[in-house]
Amino acid sequence: MRRVGLGNYPLGVATVLSGIQPTAAPHLGNYLGALRWWVEFQDAHDAYYCVVDLHALTVAGDPAELTRATTTMATLLLAAGLDPGRCTLFVQSHVPEHAELAWLLECTASMGELARMTQFKDKAARGGEGSARVGLFAYPVLMAADILLYDANLVPVGDDQRQHLELTRVLAQRWNTRYGQTFTVPEAAIAPPGKGARIMDLQDPRRKMSKTAGSPAGTVFLLDDPKTVEHKLKRAVTDTDPPGPGAVRWDPEHKPGVSNLVELLAALTGRQPEEVASSYQSYGRLKSDTAQAVIATLEPVQKRYRELSEDPGVVRSVLATGAERAREVASRTLARARQAIGLLPRQG
Repeated sequence: MRRVGLGNYPLGVATVLSGIQPTAAPHLGNYLGALRWWVEFQDAHDAYYCVVDLHALTVAGDPAELTRATTTMATLLLAAGLDPGRCTLFVQSHVPEHAELAWLLECTASMGELARMTQFKDKAARGGEGSARVGLFAYPVLMAADILLYDANLVPVGDDQRQHLELTRVLAQRWNTRYGQTFTVPEAAIAPPGKGARIMDLQDPRRKMSKTAGSPAGTVFLLDDPKTVEHKLKRAVTDTDPPGPGAVRWDPEHKPGVSNLVELLAALTGRQPEEVASSYQSYGRLKSDTAQAVIATLEPVQKRYRELSEDPGVVRSVLATGAERAREVASRTLARARQAIGLLPRQG
Protein backbone atom coordinates (compact mmCIF):
# COMPACT_ATOMS: atom_id res chain seq x y z
CA MET A 1 0.00 0.00 0.00
CA ARG A 2 1.45 3.35 -1.05
CA ARG A 3 1.49 5.97 1.69
CA VAL A 4 0.98 9.59 0.72
CA GLY A 5 1.65 12.75 2.67
CA LEU A 6 -1.14 15.27 2.36
CA GLY A 7 1.29 17.91 1.20
CA ASN A 8 1.60 16.04 -2.11
CA TYR A 9 -1.96 17.01 -3.09
CA PRO A 10 -2.79 20.50 -4.40
CA LEU A 11 -5.28 22.61 -2.51
CA GLY A 12 -8.84 21.34 -2.82
CA VAL A 13 -7.99 18.16 -4.73
CA ALA A 14 -7.82 15.59 -1.94
CA THR A 15 -10.92 14.27 -0.22
CA VAL A 16 -10.22 13.11 3.33
CA LEU A 17 -12.35 10.74 5.40
CA SER A 18 -11.79 9.74 8.99
CA GLY A 19 -13.92 8.54 11.88
CA ILE A 20 -13.72 7.91 15.60
CA GLN A 21 -15.73 5.54 17.77
CA PRO A 22 -17.82 6.93 20.64
CA THR A 23 -16.27 4.49 23.10
CA ALA A 24 -15.06 6.40 26.17
CA ALA A 25 -13.83 9.98 25.97
CA PRO A 26 -11.00 10.85 23.58
CA HIS A 27 -7.61 11.30 25.17
CA LEU A 28 -4.50 13.35 24.62
CA GLY A 29 -3.08 10.77 22.21
CA ASN A 30 -6.22 11.07 20.04
CA TYR A 31 -5.90 14.83 20.05
CA LEU A 32 -2.20 15.05 19.20
CA GLY A 33 -2.11 12.05 16.89
CA ALA A 34 -5.33 12.66 14.97
CA LEU A 35 -7.78 15.42 15.96
CA ARG A 36 -5.28 18.26 15.77
CA TRP A 37 -4.31 17.01 12.31
CA TRP A 38 -7.98 16.77 11.28
CA VAL A 39 -8.37 20.48 12.09
CA GLU A 40 -5.59 21.31 9.64
CA PHE A 41 -7.12 19.09 6.92
CA GLN A 42 -10.37 21.04 6.89
CA ASP A 43 -8.60 24.15 5.59
CA ALA A 44 -6.71 22.43 2.79
CA HIS A 45 -8.97 19.57 1.69
CA ASP A 46 -12.56 18.40 1.32
CA ALA A 47 -12.85 16.76 4.73
CA TYR A 48 -15.52 14.36 6.04
CA TYR A 49 -15.46 13.31 9.69
CA CYS A 50 -17.90 10.96 11.38
CA VAL A 51 -18.63 9.54 14.80
CA VAL A 52 -18.77 5.85 13.86
CA ASP A 53 -21.47 4.67 16.22
CA LEU A 54 -22.26 1.56 14.14
CA HIS A 55 -18.72 0.33 14.73
CA ALA A 56 -19.30 0.66 18.47
CA LEU A 57 -21.97 -2.05 18.24
CA THR A 58 -19.37 -4.77 17.56
CA VAL A 59 -19.00 -5.25 21.31
CA ALA A 60 -21.61 -5.34 24.07
CA GLY A 61 -22.56 -2.00 25.56
CA ASP A 62 -25.28 -0.04 27.30
CA PRO A 63 -27.68 1.67 24.82
CA ALA A 64 -28.11 4.77 26.98
CA GLU A 65 -24.35 5.10 27.31
CA LEU A 66 -23.90 4.84 23.54
CA THR A 67 -26.35 7.72 23.04
CA ARG A 68 -24.56 9.84 25.63
CA ALA A 69 -21.08 8.95 24.35
CA THR A 70 -22.01 9.80 20.76
CA THR A 71 -23.15 13.26 21.79
CA THR A 72 -20.07 13.75 23.97
CA MET A 73 -17.74 12.71 21.17
CA ALA A 74 -19.38 15.03 18.63
CA THR A 75 -19.23 17.90 21.13
CA LEU A 76 -15.55 17.27 21.81
CA LEU A 77 -14.74 17.17 18.10
CA LEU A 78 -16.28 20.60 17.71
CA ALA A 79 -14.51 21.82 20.83
CA ALA A 80 -11.20 20.54 19.46
CA GLY A 81 -11.55 22.79 16.45
CA LEU A 82 -13.64 21.09 13.80
CA ASP A 83 -15.73 23.74 12.06
CA PRO A 84 -18.97 22.67 10.32
CA GLY A 85 -18.39 25.54 7.89
CA ARG A 86 -15.08 24.02 6.79
CA CYS A 87 -15.76 20.27 7.07
CA THR A 88 -18.65 17.81 7.09
CA LEU A 89 -19.22 16.34 10.55
CA PHE A 90 -21.90 13.70 11.04
CA VAL A 91 -22.91 10.53 12.85
CA GLN A 92 -22.37 7.36 10.82
CA SER A 93 -25.81 5.83 11.53
CA HIS A 94 -27.50 9.03 10.33
CA VAL A 95 -26.35 8.16 6.79
CA PRO A 96 -28.00 4.79 6.00
CA GLU A 97 -25.95 4.43 2.82
CA HIS A 98 -23.06 3.22 5.00
CA ALA A 99 -24.93 0.07 6.03
CA GLU A 100 -26.27 -0.67 2.54
CA LEU A 101 -22.90 -0.32 0.83
CA ALA A 102 -21.33 -2.45 3.55
CA TRP A 103 -23.66 -5.31 2.54
CA LEU A 104 -22.74 -4.97 -1.12
CA LEU A 105 -19.06 -5.04 -0.20
CA GLU A 106 -19.58 -8.03 2.11
CA CYS A 107 -20.80 -9.83 -0.99
CA THR A 108 -17.48 -8.92 -2.60
CA ALA A 109 -15.12 -9.78 0.28
CA SER A 110 -14.11 -13.33 1.18
CA MET A 111 -14.22 -15.15 4.51
CA GLY A 112 -10.49 -15.76 4.25
CA GLU A 113 -9.71 -12.06 3.90
CA LEU A 114 -11.72 -11.14 6.97
CA ALA A 115 -10.38 -14.07 8.99
CA ARG A 116 -6.85 -12.75 8.45
CA MET A 117 -7.60 -9.38 10.06
CA THR A 118 -5.37 -9.19 13.11
CA GLN A 119 -7.75 -6.96 15.09
CA PHE A 120 -10.50 -9.57 14.83
CA LYS A 121 -8.13 -12.34 15.89
CA ASP A 122 -6.81 -10.31 18.81
CA LYS A 123 -10.22 -9.15 20.08
CA ALA A 124 -11.92 -12.48 19.51
CA ALA A 125 -9.14 -14.25 21.40
CA ARG A 126 -9.96 -12.25 24.52
CA GLY A 127 -13.57 -13.40 24.71
CA GLY A 128 -13.50 -16.51 22.55
CA GLU A 129 -14.01 -16.55 18.79
CA GLY A 130 -17.19 -18.61 19.11
CA SER A 131 -18.94 -15.83 21.02
CA ALA A 132 -17.54 -12.91 18.99
CA ARG A 133 -20.19 -10.87 17.21
CA VAL A 134 -20.52 -11.19 13.44
CA GLY A 135 -20.21 -7.40 13.33
CA LEU A 136 -16.70 -7.66 14.76
CA PHE A 137 -15.78 -10.05 11.97
CA ALA A 138 -17.31 -7.80 9.28
CA TYR A 139 -16.12 -4.53 10.85
CA PRO A 140 -13.42 -3.89 8.20
CA VAL A 141 -16.01 -4.07 5.41
CA LEU A 142 -18.14 -1.39 7.08
CA MET A 143 -14.98 0.69 7.40
CA ALA A 144 -14.41 0.19 3.66
CA ALA A 145 -17.94 1.43 2.97
CA ASP A 146 -17.30 4.50 5.15
CA ILE A 147 -14.31 5.40 3.00
CA LEU A 148 -15.55 4.48 -0.46
CA LEU A 149 -18.86 6.34 -0.15
CA TYR A 150 -17.06 9.69 -0.27
CA ASP A 151 -14.49 8.95 -3.01
CA ALA A 152 -11.80 9.62 -0.42
CA ASN A 153 -8.31 10.01 -1.87
CA LEU A 154 -6.65 9.97 1.51
CA VAL A 155 -7.43 8.28 4.81
CA PRO A 156 -5.47 9.13 7.97
CA VAL A 157 -4.91 5.82 9.75
CA GLY A 158 -2.85 4.56 12.64
CA ASP A 159 -0.79 1.41 12.53
CA ASP A 160 -3.68 -0.64 13.93
CA GLN A 161 -5.90 0.27 10.97
CA ARG A 162 -3.47 -0.07 8.07
CA GLN A 163 -4.54 -3.65 7.39
CA HIS A 164 -8.16 -2.53 7.18
CA LEU A 165 -7.30 0.24 4.73
CA GLU A 166 -5.42 -2.24 2.57
CA LEU A 167 -8.55 -4.42 2.50
CA THR A 168 -10.54 -1.35 1.42
CA ARG A 169 -8.16 -0.88 -1.48
CA VAL A 170 -8.41 -4.55 -2.44
CA LEU A 171 -12.21 -4.48 -2.37
CA ALA A 172 -12.39 -1.28 -4.41
CA GLN A 173 -10.02 -2.63 -7.04
CA ARG A 174 -11.84 -5.97 -7.20
CA TRP A 175 -15.21 -4.26 -7.57
CA ASN A 176 -13.90 -1.92 -10.28
CA THR A 177 -12.49 -4.89 -12.19
CA ARG A 178 -15.69 -6.96 -11.92
CA TYR A 179 -18.35 -4.30 -12.36
CA GLY A 180 -16.66 -1.30 -13.95
CA GLN A 181 -15.09 1.84 -12.51
CA THR A 182 -17.17 2.73 -9.45
CA PHE A 183 -14.92 3.58 -6.51
CA THR A 184 -11.89 5.76 -5.90
CA VAL A 185 -9.03 3.64 -4.53
CA PRO A 186 -7.79 5.47 -1.40
CA GLU A 187 -4.27 5.97 -0.12
CA ALA A 188 -3.04 6.06 3.46
CA ALA A 189 -2.31 9.59 4.66
CA ILE A 190 0.84 9.86 6.75
CA ALA A 191 1.65 12.75 9.01
CA PRO A 192 4.37 15.16 7.87
CA PRO A 193 7.34 15.64 10.23
CA GLY A 194 6.23 17.02 13.58
CA LYS A 195 2.59 15.98 13.11
CA GLY A 196 0.64 12.93 14.18
CA ALA A 197 2.53 12.32 17.42
CA ARG A 198 2.27 8.81 18.81
CA ILE A 199 1.66 9.17 22.56
CA MET A 200 2.13 6.14 24.77
CA ASP A 201 0.50 5.13 28.05
CA LEU A 202 2.08 7.03 30.97
CA GLN A 203 2.14 3.87 33.10
CA ASP A 204 3.03 1.40 30.34
CA PRO A 205 5.08 3.31 27.76
CA ARG A 206 5.44 0.24 25.53
CA ARG A 207 1.77 0.43 24.57
CA LYS A 208 -0.18 3.24 22.91
CA MET A 209 -2.42 5.49 25.01
CA SER A 210 -5.92 4.04 24.54
CA LYS A 211 -9.53 5.03 25.22
CA THR A 212 -10.47 1.49 26.21
CA ALA A 213 -7.41 -0.75 26.61
CA GLY A 214 -5.09 1.59 28.48
CA SER A 215 -4.68 2.14 32.21
CA PRO A 216 -6.76 5.02 33.67
CA ALA A 217 -3.69 6.37 35.45
CA GLY A 218 -1.71 6.27 32.21
CA THR A 219 -4.30 7.99 30.01
CA VAL A 220 -4.88 11.75 29.99
CA PHE A 221 -8.44 12.40 28.82
CA LEU A 222 -9.40 15.66 27.13
CA LEU A 223 -11.81 16.48 29.97
CA ASP A 224 -9.38 15.75 32.83
CA ASP A 225 -9.14 18.71 35.20
CA PRO A 226 -5.74 20.34 35.89
CA LYS A 227 -5.21 18.54 39.21
CA THR A 228 -5.85 15.17 37.58
CA VAL A 229 -3.45 16.00 34.75
CA GLU A 230 -0.75 17.03 37.22
CA HIS A 231 -1.27 13.85 39.24
CA LYS A 232 -1.04 11.58 36.20
CA LEU A 233 2.07 13.30 34.85
CA LYS A 234 3.74 13.34 38.28
CA ARG A 235 3.26 9.55 38.51
CA ALA A 236 4.33 8.86 34.92
CA VAL A 237 6.87 6.05 34.55
CA THR A 238 10.44 7.16 33.80
CA ASP A 239 13.34 4.90 34.77
CA THR A 240 15.86 4.31 37.54
CA ASP A 241 18.76 6.34 36.12
CA PRO A 242 19.98 9.03 38.55
CA PRO A 243 19.33 12.64 37.50
CA GLY A 244 22.11 14.56 35.82
CA PRO A 245 23.59 15.27 32.39
CA GLY A 246 22.34 12.76 29.83
CA ALA A 247 19.69 11.22 32.08
CA VAL A 248 16.90 12.93 30.15
CA ARG A 249 17.28 11.90 26.53
CA TRP A 250 15.07 10.81 23.68
CA ASP A 251 15.79 7.10 23.38
CA PRO A 252 12.51 5.18 22.82
CA GLU A 253 14.26 1.82 22.74
CA HIS A 254 16.12 2.05 26.05
CA LYS A 255 14.22 4.83 27.88
CA PRO A 256 10.60 4.51 26.72
CA GLY A 257 9.04 6.30 29.68
CA VAL A 258 11.28 9.35 29.55
CA SER A 259 11.10 9.40 25.74
CA ASN A 260 7.30 9.40 25.90
CA LEU A 261 7.31 12.50 28.10
CA VAL A 262 9.88 14.16 25.84
CA GLU A 263 7.87 13.42 22.72
CA LEU A 264 4.68 14.62 24.40
CA LEU A 265 6.25 17.95 25.36
CA ALA A 266 7.80 18.27 21.90
CA ALA A 267 4.41 17.75 20.25
CA LEU A 268 2.79 20.33 22.54
CA THR A 269 5.47 22.99 22.00
CA GLY A 270 6.33 22.44 18.33
CA ARG A 271 9.92 21.41 19.01
CA GLN A 272 11.96 18.36 18.12
CA PRO A 273 12.32 15.65 20.81
CA GLU A 274 16.11 15.96 20.85
CA GLU A 275 15.84 19.69 21.48
CA VAL A 276 13.41 19.15 24.36
CA ALA A 277 15.55 16.44 25.96
CA SER A 278 18.66 18.60 25.89
CA SER A 279 16.87 21.21 28.03
CA TYR A 280 16.42 18.93 31.05
CA GLN A 281 18.50 17.14 33.62
CA SER A 282 15.67 16.50 36.09
CA TYR A 283 12.76 14.11 35.60
CA GLY A 284 10.72 16.20 38.02
CA ARG A 285 11.02 19.40 36.02
CA LEU A 286 10.32 17.53 32.79
CA LYS A 287 7.13 16.13 34.31
CA SER A 288 6.09 19.49 35.74
CA ASP A 289 6.66 21.38 32.47
CA THR A 290 4.88 18.68 30.50
CA ALA A 291 1.89 18.82 32.84
CA GLN A 292 1.65 22.60 32.47
CA ALA A 293 1.87 22.32 28.67
CA VAL A 294 -0.91 19.70 28.67
CA ILE A 295 -3.12 21.86 30.89
CA ALA A 296 -2.57 24.90 28.66
CA THR A 297 -3.43 22.85 25.56
CA LEU A 298 -6.61 21.37 27.05
CA GLU A 299 -7.93 24.58 28.62
CA PRO A 300 -9.46 26.10 25.44
CA VAL A 301 -10.85 22.72 24.36
CA GLN A 302 -12.53 22.23 27.73
CA LYS A 303 -13.83 25.81 27.77
CA ARG A 304 -15.42 25.36 24.33
CA TYR A 305 -16.81 21.96 25.36
CA ARG A 306 -18.55 23.51 28.37
CA GLU A 307 -20.04 26.25 26.17
CA LEU A 308 -21.37 23.74 23.62
CA SER A 309 -22.73 21.47 26.35
CA GLU A 310 -24.92 24.27 27.65
CA ASP A 311 -26.93 24.16 24.42
CA PRO A 312 -26.97 20.58 23.05
CA GLY A 313 -29.36 21.72 20.33
CA VAL A 314 -26.43 23.41 18.59
CA VAL A 315 -24.54 20.12 18.34
CA ARG A 316 -27.63 18.25 17.14
CA SER A 317 -28.16 20.90 14.45
CA VAL A 318 -24.56 20.60 13.28
CA LEU A 319 -24.88 16.82 13.05
CA ALA A 320 -28.17 17.04 11.17
CA THR A 321 -26.70 19.44 8.62
CA GLY A 322 -23.60 17.28 8.32
CA ALA A 323 -25.65 14.14 7.70
CA GLU A 324 -27.67 15.91 5.02
CA ARG A 325 -24.49 17.00 3.22
CA ALA A 326 -22.92 13.58 3.62
CA ARG A 327 -26.00 11.86 2.20
CA GLU A 328 -25.85 14.01 -0.92
CA VAL A 329 -22.46 12.50 -1.73
CA ALA A 330 -23.06 9.04 -0.30
CA SER A 331 -26.33 8.53 -2.18
CA ARG A 332 -24.67 9.23 -5.52
CA THR A 333 -21.91 6.74 -4.81
CA LEU A 334 -24.37 4.11 -3.64
CA ALA A 335 -26.50 4.63 -6.76
CA ARG A 336 -23.42 3.96 -8.92
CA ALA A 337 -22.67 0.81 -6.95
CA ARG A 338 -26.25 -0.46 -7.14
CA GLN A 339 -26.36 0.06 -10.88
CA ALA A 340 -22.94 -1.52 -11.40
CA ILE A 341 -23.86 -4.69 -9.52
CA GLY A 342 -27.23 -5.02 -11.27
CA LEU A 343 -29.79 -4.08 -8.63
CA LEU A 344 -33.12 -2.90 -10.03
CA PRO A 345 -33.29 0.92 -9.81
CA ARG A 346 -35.66 2.41 -7.25
CA GLN A 347 -38.71 4.24 -8.62
CA GLY A 348 -39.83 7.59 -7.31
